[in-house]
Amino acid sequence: MGQLQEVEQHIVEGDVGALDLLLDGLMRSTDFDMQYEAASMLGAYGFMEQADRLYETLLFHFPDEAQLKIDRANALIELGNEDEALLLLSDVQSTDEEYVQALLALADYYHMTGMAETAIAKIQEAYSLMPEEPVIRFAYAELLLDVGKFGEAARFYLELKNEMDKIGDVSLISRLAETYSAGAAYEEAIPYYEEMLQEKTLPDTLFSAAFAYYQTGNAEKALKLLDELIKIDPDYYSAYMLAGQSKLLAGDEENAYETFLDGIQRDEFDKELQLSAGKAALKLGRVEEAEKHFKQALALDPEYMEAMITLASLYNENEQDVELFDLLSNTKGEHEDIPLLQAFLAYAYERTEQYKDAYEAFVNAYSEMKDDHEFLAKYANFLMEEGRRSEAVEVVKRLVTLFPEDQNWRAFLEAQTDEEV
Repeated sequence: MGQLQEVEQHIVEGDVGALDLLLDGLMRSTDFDMQYEAASMLGAYGFMEQADRLYETLLFHFPDEAQLKIDRANALIELGNEDEALLLLSDVQSTDEEYVQALLALADYYHMTGMAETAIAKIQEAYSLMPEEPVIRFAYAELLLDVGKFGEAARFYLELKNEMDKIGDVSLISRLAETYSAGAAYEEAIPYYEEMLQEKTLPDTLFSAAFAYYQTGNAEKALKLLDELIKIDPDYYSAYMLAGQSKLLAGDEENAYETFLDGIQRDEFDKELQLSAGKAALKLGRVEEAEKHFKQALALDPEYMEAMITLASLYNENEQDVELFDLLSNTKGEHEDIPLLQAFLAYAYERTEQYKDAYEAFVNAYSEMKDDHEFLAKYANFLMEEGRRSEAVEVVKRLVTLFPEDQNWRAFLEAQTDEEV
């Protein structure tokens, strides 16, 4: 059995001790080709420490070999030794045949460390040197997609798609669908999703295509795909949420609510399904059921602010002040940073004649709600009732400025001016 076969056997068997002994002997050998092939094999199997030992040995013998610098740098990056990897990659010269390969490795390094602009600069340099190379164009597109430059990424993917269907194991049709969707260009994404579905009907593709149709307002097509998805995989929980939303889009509140309930039966711990079910129940006038869903969403996540605001709004609308106080007393002060909840508290305190607390809540809410007509009107009325005339006038001035069509407040302001005269 040859040494390479022995290396692979130890890898497959997971015998690290025997592998290390074999490598100790291999590193003392002068068969450098064998060492390189063994290092490549070890790296492919994820044995990066052993691969790095061999690359380090090879670099000792061939310190100017650019490919070895790149290979060892990739191993070091996998091992978390980015600084040494960067030194090796930076040592590859622009005159080296492997320079573009080093640029791609540097781009990966900078991208991984959050230096997106530097990563793009390295890819751009590689692209300027070899603009026709598919691997470089694909790497460029992948980086652009990841940093949110969707239009530019799509251009590269489309160019590649016109030349080939896949690059490596990656479908360019899939990448185009993903890129257009990520950039909210759903109309452009749909044909690629349809093409993917013609090739193979997969749950994730069905869901993504349905979402794209939903975003374009085509509830009928979205629901057709979601029905197919749920038949294939009844436990694809996200499908129930999207199906319910699509039915709401189509104006079918009753069936939307039933769909949300179906989803909850599959996954009772999905807080978003509970919230959506509650909102659908409200549309149907089923207040008690809505309240139960909102409470369940908060039981699953006590810091779920959207559910808290929705339930607080329900209590405020129905003047359920005791329930509102009880709800917000359990938030440990989080509501103090949410102006709308402060407004609800202000209204409840005023209704229950707790005027000092009402004033404080109005003040807390004002800075973020000073463009809300209903809030400003209630605040102005409260201030006048409390005899805070000068403060009321300032609030009314804002009301009149923002909502000049409100003649009652304009008349009030003019009356105050006449009194001053």
